[in-house]
Amino acid sequence: MTSIATLGSHCSLQVLKGAKDEGLKTILVCEQKREKLYKRFPFIDELIIVDSFKEVLDQKCQSILEENNAVLIPHGTLVAQMSSEEIESIKTPVFGNKWILRWESDREMKEKLMREAKLPMPEPVTEPSQIEKLVIVKRQGAAGGKGYFMAANEEDYNNKRNQLISEGIISKDETLYIQEYAAGVLAYLTFFYSPLKEELEFFGVDQRHESDIEGLGRIPAEQQMKSNKVPSFNVIGNSPLVLRESLLDEVYKMGENFVEAAKRIVSPGMNGPFCIEGVYDENAK
Repeated sequence: MTSIATLGSHCSLQVLKGAKDEGLKTILVCEQKREKLYKRFPFIDELIIVDSFKEVLDQKCQSILEENNAVLIPHGTLVAQMSSEEIESIKTPVFGNKWILRWESDREMKEKLMREAKLPMPEPVTEPSQIEKLVIVKRQGAAGGKGYFMAANEEDYNNKRNQLISEGIISKDETLYIQEYAAGVLAYLTFFYSPLKEELEFFGVDQRHESDIEGLGRIPAEQQMKSNKVPSFNVIGNSPLVLRESLLDEVYKMGENFVEAAKRIVSPGMNGPFCIEGVYDENAK
């Protein structure tokens, strides 16, 4: 029997609950510090206890997965914890296309893929000296929003970057991605593409809740202006969002365009689940 395995973080409970509902054996690669948490869930059949998720690369861990005929389900923690080279060296079968995870971890490559799919994007800013309007500065890979910041000009950028470096949140040598800030309603569009059926399914939409940027609206402007703290975009959780039906046609077009672009650029393409992050502006575009 095929087993489903994943790393104990991110969306692992959802993945393994779904696998168990389908009658599959479930395996969780679990950091020792979280063993007590995951033992609470009866739908997890087996725990592989590790000190670090990178141990999934070790022969011992891969042998256990091989013995159980396991398929590894990747998620954001895999991208955050390992380099592209390490992910691509995993011998355990990975669900979907593990080569596309290299594009997930690199902002410039991801931008190229989005443009190939003809998805509208905020313009990138190549140098801090070119900041002429409000921008958002992002880290590479799946950082969960931690270390992101907004800047209005080069001086603002340098001040906030230096502050985050001094606080140990980002490193001095870290490459940051600067992008014009798009104001509007954040929406995370979730899809599943089946290459067997050649069918795209739209699962739904959610919003992220980020701390402490969301709490700033409850602080009077006078106190905000006196604070030197750089707001954080650290993701705390998600909640569902119901889009207007008039927007759904464009949602499907975006998903289909992304699937076709991925086939052309990163063979065999974007197989399995994926999410497109977007912002709806005042014109619902």
